[in-house]
Amino acid sequence: MRAWVNGELLSDPTGPAIAVSDHGLTVGDGVFEAIKVVDGVPFALTRHLTRLRRSAAGLGLPEPDEAVVRRGVEAVLADQDLPLGRIRITWTGGPSPLGSGRESPTPTLVVVAAPMAAYPSTTAIVTVPWPRNEQGALAGLKTTSYGENVVALARAEEQGAGEAVFGNLAGNLCEGTGSNVFYVLDGELRTPTLASGCLAGVTRALLVDWCGAREVDEPLDVLAGASEVFLASTTRDVQPVHRCDEHTYPAPGPVTAEAMETWARREAEDPDP
Repeated sequence: MRAWVNGELLSDPTGPAIAVSDHGLTVGDGVFEAIKVVDGVPFALTRHLTRLRRSAAGLGLPEPDEAVVRRGVEAVLADQDLPLGRIRITWTGGPSPLGSGRESPTPTLVVVAAPMAAYPSTTAIVTVPWPRNEQGALAGLKTTSYGENVVALARAEEQGAGEAVFGNLAGNLCEGTGSNVFYVLDGELRTPTLASGCLAGVTRALLVDWCGAREVDEPLDVLAGASEVFLASTTRDVQPVHRCDEHTYPAPGPVTAEAMETWARREAEDPDP
């Protein structure tokens, strides 16, 4: 693992690196991006940096300097052998009082690169009883406030699943803790709209474009009637789901298999689509 903090490559990436009063640490006042690395090359970096700026604006943070962030990415990838890895870029409110208010923030920028294990070829998911608030101030933003995800994923793991799936306040399907959800109904590939409160996933957007998925909001229990389900994320790519609660699916089914093939081919064609 290599870490770069505020322009400096750390000699010990596991040692102390930010102030104890950093607002990202004390109140979760920060945004981040996770980016897959294949053979030392980050995938879809430009799209991720665009979303980082959008999330920062939504949280009221200053806009990160893209040129500086790219220098951090280059620094953590240099001289690393990463056949498969991930970069995490974190942008926080910086040192501030020990409460919710910011005080003339000087943001903190952290870039980390580390190896990553491939996800299993299929996974099980469970729906959880805690709804996403699609009307909330953080809806659709990729913030560091992930406590709700931690609780939901722990529930899933207790039930032998690899991901937890949320509905929203309207009762519609929303997203996973770290993934977007796609499903097949009546032969058609579908995924929730961004109005559901789900994250505007980079992988999600590419799959909608490349595979022609229809964006539609439907009740959470639509998964019970689906013929196929898969998850999509930066680190999962397209991951077939073999079980949701008590319902089982082919993994992969034909539509999912086609999405997997399309993803693999298009990803190899252009590392920054």
